[in-house]
Amino acid sequence: MVGNYNVITLCGSTKFKDEFIEMQKRLTLEGNIVISVGLFGHADGEFGTIITDEVKEMLDDMHKRKIDMCDEVFVINKGGYIGSSTRSEIEYANNIGKTVRYYE
Repeated sequence: MVGNYNVITLCGSTKFKDEFIEMQKRLTLEGNIVISVGLFGHADGEFGTIITDEVKEMLDDMHKRKIDMCDEVFVINKGGYIGSSTRSEIEYANNIGKTVRYYE
């Protein structure tokens, strides 16, 4: 297993901070390289202050570049929730042939 690591990008609403951290740990311990979000805007209450519309657009684009770099996408969809940004990321991943798995 050493040297042969699958790269996984986590996607989902940043309000699920605890689940992101949980999955990052679990997937890492399973021998994967995990790419996650840069910050938790919803969970940390940063929308409208630090995260302006312009910053949100940049973060969404950056996350698609993270999807470009990975082997598969893992969606954090607690309670079945998938918001518009995550839906866009799933569609993007599907269009470029990435495997998409789900938390729930």
